[in-house]
Amino acid sequence: MTDTVHGAGREDSPMGLLTYLLTLPVAPVRAVTWVAQRVVDKAEQEYYDPAPVWRRLAELEQQLLSGEIDQDAFDREEDELLDRLAEITEYQQRP
Repeated sequence: MTDTVHGAGREDSPMGLLTYLLTLPVAPVRAVTWVAQRVVDKAEQEYYDPAPVWRRLAELEQQLLSGEIDQDAFDREEDELLDRLAEITEYQQRP
């Protein structure tokens, strides 16, 4: 009678234990995958952050106004930065 009571409370326990034991060897792989995904997420967050691009545009304008660069250099870099902002906007709008 004691076995029946204890058995009823542990019906899925042997299966859970079996699943745990069978998947234990892949636990390090899951951990590495999880960490790698966090790294990728952080890298994407930094890469697609528009703030540094906006800061560079402001710096670029100051360089033009102070005479450090000419209009051609300004136009070339401004075009690159605006393209970068368009890429960031496109990335942020994707589902």
